[in-house]
Amino acid sequence: MSDNSAAKNKAVKDFLAEAEEIADQLGSELADLADMADNGDLNPDLLNSIFRAAHSLKGLAGMFGLNDISELSHNMENLLDWLRLGKLNFDQKLMSVLFGAHEQLTILIRAVSEGGGDSNAAEIAACIARINACLAPPDKPSGESPLEILGLPERIQSALTEYEEHRLLDNLSKGKAIFSIHTSFELTTFDQELAEVSDQLKKCGEVISTLPSVGSNMETHIDFEILFGSTSNLDDLKNQIENDNISITFLGESTAKKPSVPEEIILPVSVQPVIPANPSPPAADDSQSAKSMSRTVRVDIGKLDELMNIVGELVLAHSSISGIATRMRTEGFSRMAIDLGKAAKGLERKLTDLQKGVMEIRMIPVGQLYEKMSRIVRKISREQGKKVELKFFGADTELDKLIVEDISDPMMHIIRNAIDHGIETPESRQAAGKDEKGIIKISAYQKGNHVVIEVEDDGNGIDIDKIKAKALQKGLISDANSLSEKDALDLIFLPGFSTTDMVSEVSGRGVGMDVVKNNISAISGMVDIETRKGGGTRFIITLPITLAIIKALIISCCGRTYAIPITSVLESLLLTVENIKSVERKEVIQLRETTLPLLKLDSFFQIERSTPQLEEFYVVVVGVAEKRMGLVVDDLLGQQDIVIKSIGEAFKRFRGISGAADLGDQRTILVLDVGGMINEAMRSGN
Repeated sequence: MSDNSAAKNKAVKDFLAEAEEIADQLGSELADLADMADNGDLNPDLLNSIFRAAHSLKGLAGMFGLNDISELSHNMENLLDWLRLGKLNFDQKLMSVLFGAHEQLTILIRAVSEGGGDSNAAEIAACIARINACLAPPDKPSGESPLEILGLPERIQSALTEYEEHRLLDNLSKGKAIFSIHTSFELTTFDQELAEVSDQLKKCGEVISTLPSVGSNMETHIDFEILFGSTSNLDDLKNQIENDNISITFLGESTAKKPSVPEEIILPVSVQPVIPANPSPPAADDSQSAKSMSRTVRVDIGKLDELMNIVGELVLAHSSISGIATRMRTEGFSRMAIDLGKAAKGLERKLTDLQKGVMEIRMIPVGQLYEKMSRIVRKISREQGKKVELKFFGADTELDKLIVEDISDPMMHIIRNAIDHGIETPESRQAAGKDEKGIIKISAYQKGNHVVIEVEDDGNGIDIDKIKAKALQKGLISDANSLSEKDALDLIFLPGFSTTDMVSEVSGRGVGMDVVKNNISAISGMVDIETRKGGGTRFIITLPITLAIIKALIISCCGRTYAIPITSVLESLLLTVENIKSVERKEVIQLRETTLPLLKLDSFFQIERSTPQLEEFYVVVVGVAEKRMGLVVDDLLGQQDIVIKSIGEAFKRFRGISGAADLGDQRTILVLDVGGMINEAMRSGN
């Protein structure tokens, strides 16, 4: 790779590390802002935060020469600025334009992450045109400004920004009282004390402006004039502010309730600042330190993958060393073998600690996934004209970062379907005796060595009869009555299967439930459905906690070696042909009063045996979620830590394989996808 290419790749990574964070924050805060558009009341602090995010993204994109992102962010920033200044009506139409701009920004950022590609100039131009259409020149107010009634001194009025004037007018229009708060702080502590006073004031109103002021002791103190809007009276403010030497003046003839005490008071001393007897010189102050306050380091997941691969190679090296020690003992080098074995044990302990440490770095709470889902629900429900409440449970449950990324799109599609096809309109819900607001509940919890994520709605549920009728129409089944409810639900995961004739803007985008299931299976997960007509639907997704380094059971069949993730292995049995029974043309065994279906590994992979199967063979009982099955294999070769590696796009069509792994003796073996094998076996009747 040339120096220029390496520098360009680093620049892209640096941009993405910051831009994705800003875009996520922007989307989350826009969703919060949209909730306020229903009643026309907006939080100025939230709006300012959104404005700053757009401004930051504009500057960041400009720094890296990404002109499309920079230009779109700039136009979005202008729109937000007009909204801040009260030049635009705050409504859902405006929010739709902002959501559209954010969605286009997200597309552009993702295009950069995927290697660039040509931007869709027409879509960008259309998005900017929609923004500019909102920026019509505002009507100039006629007559005397309402600010005149406040009697602000000229020095203060001339120092106010256009935004601060707007905030004053907005507070007056809502009938709030306007106060001028004069305060004085020592030069050494003014920043901390001013922040404390501002935080106290924000609990009962809005800090509109904070301006430096002239005080009586300028050598040791600095004074500020704070313009403050609130429905509180002076008594409330007196209890709210815990500081000394603060004077409050009520301004003008606001429609809010006037103070019942004299217009100017001096609050009593309530908290005296603690001043050390021998103060340190200013240069030693922590505020002037160059140290970073944060102990967090942003790490590219690719670097963690490289580190995990190195740990995996060390695990293989340890296996080789242990194998050498075992062979030395059998060949008469007992003393050296014992010493080597002890060294191998010590290495194993350290490797376990290292592996655990790397895994903990890769683990993130699923709450990060919840934030994305929240934005989707709020946006789609508004587009559909439906009222939806999202409830989260188990946000602290942790998963591997890469699994969280891979599950994001399947989760998004499931939720889109829930809103589009599951949750009814407010009118339909009320007619059915339900609350007009639908509920989507997302829960995550750990179950053994897996994490379960459930997506549940209280909508219409899935019409089983409609699925059977569609399956008959497509020729997938010959008799609807013989099809169980569970088997009918599994049909929705077939390619192209849909009970909806009309393509929806929300969920009809060429991505079916078959893709959802395939994506979940690709990370060794499983998805199940429970539904009740008129009572809602629940999707249950079972996932491994990690796909990095795992412990596996090594087995052999027809001279070939495979690995089964130990998290899916329940037990192993040594059986004979006499133990196998046949039920409805399926081979099963009786296991502790339950019937366990069997799957012969050679039959599943269509491997021809060179020799007949032995009278005695092993059955590995495997399971994912509530599903159980017995795998018939020739031999069990022991347990080993393995690193699962991708086998590429070309092999994705092969069912039952999740990846490959290297063994300590330099052999490469296939890793079985237990969930995929169970699903395939149950579908085909093997």
